[in-house]
Amino acid sequence: MSLNIKQEVARMKSMPTAELREHFESVCLEPPRSRNRDWMIKKIAWRLQANEQGGLPERVRQRALAMADDADLRKRPPQSFTEQISLAVEETSVIDTGRDSRLPPAGTPLYKTYKGKKLAVYVGEKTFEFNGTTYSTLSAVAKAISGSHVNGFTFFGLKSKKESAQ
Repeated sequence: MSLNIKQEVARMKSMPTAELREHFESVCLEPPRSRNRDWMIKKIAWRLQANEQGGLPERVRQRALAMADDADLRKRPPQSFTEQISLAVEETSVIDTGRDSRLPPAGTPLYKTYKGKKLAVYVGEKTFEFNGTTYSTLSAVAKAISGSHVNGFTFFGLKSKKESAQ
């Protein structure tokens, strides 16, 4: 009996999913692990070809088994390994101050030349000072300067570390 894979695949593509699952079980002798139709069709086609042509050569099968025996397979890493990892993470953890990473340290002035004037905004811990007035956000400062709503970080050219690296 000669198998025509193209015809078989075309026939499987027209099958309803429930029928395809039954066909999978009859060919592969196990229930499918997925409901993905394309995966089931590929797996069935592979199995049909393997059955028709004899599957993998014995030499390849033995080599695969030898490789699997050499591998140190574990579902979980040893306890000592997880303890080392958790200690390393604790040592390198960055303390979240709640401040945006784009902001310079408190007390740093931000300079901006706008319409020919050089302006200075002083960064505080949680506020910004411009011309003796305190603002809660950098966007509020940018709005006071420009008269329209502008993103404060964009207005003052502040970029994140990712953006400045590009």
